[in-house]
Formats: sequence, structure tokens, C-alpha cells
Amino acid sequence: MNINFIEIIILSIVQGISEFLPISSSAHLNIVEVILKFNTSSLMIDVSLHLGSLLAIIFYFKKELLNLKNNLKLVSLMFIGSVPVIIAGYTLSITSLINLFDDNLKIIAWTTLIFAIILYFADKSKVKNKLSNDLNLKTIFFIGMFQILALIPGVSRAGITITAARFLKFNRFDSSKISFLLAIPAIAGASVLQLRNVVEQSFEINYLIFISISLSFLFSYFTIKFFLEYVNKFSLNVFVIYRIIISMILFIIIYS
Repeated sequence: MNINFIEIIILSIVQGISEFLPISSSAHLNIVEVILKFNTSSLMIDVSLHLGSLLAIIFYFKKELLNLKNNLKLVSLMFIGSVPVIIAGYTLSITSLINLFDDNLKIIAWTTLIFAIILYFADKSKVKNKLSNDLNLKTIFFIGMFQILALIPGVSRAGITITAARFLKFNRFDSSKISFLLAIPAIAGASVLQLRNVVEQSFEINYLIFISISLSFLFSYFTIKFFLEYVNKFSLNVFVIYRIIISMILFIIIYS
């Protein structure tokens, strides 16, 4: 496993913070690996980072997930809404088309900018719908189709699902909650696909894997908690501005 302790810490922090914010975790992980020239050649580490985030979101929403009697409709819709991205992800994986996006800073720069602008306009939508009353097969399918775009680095799974929900006139808190719950089957599905590739390779389980899971879990959990508190009070403009700044920096690096 060609990876060291410092790299694990940095990647775990980046994964934990960026997975559930509308800024794209895959983009940030790619940027860090390319610019800092990390030797992250282990698929197992990648799986571990996402497993930490998956455990964090399950733990945070454990009451809703365990109380199926009262939340069966919501949980069911979350899994239905994830079917499109799971099918698309599986198709791209078995055809190896997903590899076309690897380490492509130009794609990340453009998607980071374009979807920041789209998020800005979506966040201007007036609130009309409520999660408890208006989330149904039609709305969740719309959000689920948007989620397919998250397979492109820089789009952001959290960002595109929140964008879709805001276009549907859900408030920021409900849009974020929909996004977070959709993350459970989406991340689980992605992890299964990665594990499929892992078992075809030789790998060793050591302390770095457990550290990556633990740190990713901690940073993911507190990011979820912070973000849900944040969107109750403020707009998403800070993330739009952040994405634009990141895209400008990438354009300078790419085209200079």
C-alpha cells in the first residue's frame, strides 16, 4: 500500500468535510492528489474514506432510519431516488468509462464553475414545498436524475441534489436533508462497486485503513451537523463563491 500517515490524515479531512457540502468531494480529493502528488494507489483507502462518510450519515439519521414505522415512505423514496445514479454508476464502471474523468483538472474546473452558477440560481427559488407533504415519486425521481451528474468530478453529489430540490421549491434545510439521506444508498452503491475492484487486487488491511475510516467518520459527522445548522440561517452563496474561487485557481494552473 503506497500511502503514508500524513496523506491519510489530509485525505480523511478533505473527504469528511467535502462529501456533504455542495463543493464536490471527488474534485477536492483529485485536486489534493494531483497538486500535492500523493501516492494514493490504494482502492482500499478510497473505499475506507467513503465508508467513514457512510457510517457518519447513517449514525446521524439513525432515529429516522430505525423508526421505519413512521418514516417508511421517506426511507423508501430515498432508495428509489438513488436507483438512477446506481444504474448509471454501474454502467460507467463496467465499461471503464468512469476512468475518463480520473485526474482531469480541466473537467473539474469547468464543472465547479458551471454548477456553482446553477446552484446560485436554484437557491433563489421561493419556498413552496415541504418535505413532509411534497416529497413523492415524481419529485424524488427528478432529484435522482439530477444526481447522475454527480458522477462527473466537480459537480458535487450534495450540490446537485440540493440544487434540484431547491428548483423544486423545497427550503434549504429540507433540500439538504433530502441530499443527505440520498447519500446513504448512493455512497453504499459506489462502495460496493469499488469493493468489486478491490477483491480483484491484492491488498493488505492495516492500521491506515482504520484511521481513514475513523477520521472520515468524525469529520463527516460534524460537517453534517454544522451544515444543517448553517442552512437554517443563511443562503448557499458562500459555497457558490468558494466554488468560483476554486475554479479560477484551477483555470490559472491549467492555462498558465
